[in-house]
Amino acid sequence: MKIAAFQLPTLPLSNKKLREYMQRASESGAKIVILGEYVLNNFFKELVTMQKNMIFIQTKHKIEALESFAREFDIDIVAPIVIVNNNKIYKAIGHFSPTETTFKNQEFLINYNHWDEESFFDNEPSSEISVMKFSLNGLNIAVINGFEIHFDHIWLDIAKHDIDIVLIPSASTFGSNQRWNEILKTRAFLNSLYILRVNRIGSYQDEGSFWNFYGETYLINPDGFIEQTLDSSEDMLIAEIDIKELRESHTSWKFKEYLKKRKLI
Repeated sequence: MKIAAFQLPTLPLSNKKLREYMQRASESGAKIVILGEYVLNNFFKELVTMQKNMIFIQTKHKIEALESFAREFDIDIVAPIVIVNNNKIYKAIGHFSPTETTFKNQEFLINYNHWDEESFFDNEPSSEISVMKFSLNGLNIAVINGFEIHFDHIWLDIAKHDIDIVLIPSASTFGSNQRWNEILKTRAFLNSLYILRVNRIGSYQDEGSFWNFYGETYLINPDGFIEQTLDSSEDMLIAEIDIKELRESHTSWKFKEYLKKRKLI
């Protein structure tokens, strides 16, 4: 199965560029499209200065477009999106299939002094961790936001559901490339699954620092090796998922088998 990852900065309100990429993805034979964080909406530091009504209009426009594209191109689209509902703002992931649209709020939010999503968004923390999951073409797929890669409870939920592919939209910056690579290669290997990470590009500058979103979207195979990667330019990656390679990794390492024998998952 093929998955198209769009490595983009924040998109304009016009959907011309998004349509062009959707057309290219469809022509390549992709069954799923994934976008990075803060591509449909402005970057977080810009959102905090925007009126809620403007965020609502931006989101509504993009939801309508993605629902239309999913039907037109007969493709599933996965994208982080900011939801405004009852005067509250939520950070979520949207899954737009040709027949339905679903949203899942992000479980863990960044709460650092320079980047405090937790104080801005109205996502409610819960002790019941559950990530977005769906199945397509016989494969089980999970989606998590970038920051959530750091929490074992997220990966435990993934392990319990025999996931084959984890899609990770991110907005990584500040030269964190090597750390992200090592974390995700290890996660892919220990869970015997593919990871497709799509990182936004673009920049933001405030009084204290320059935020450079470096791209480097890539596919990691179940053995923990990066198979395909982009550089820091705007581009599209067509990830090839090999079902045979997935099954062989399960047979070779049997990590999940050990856990199931002990009824730990």
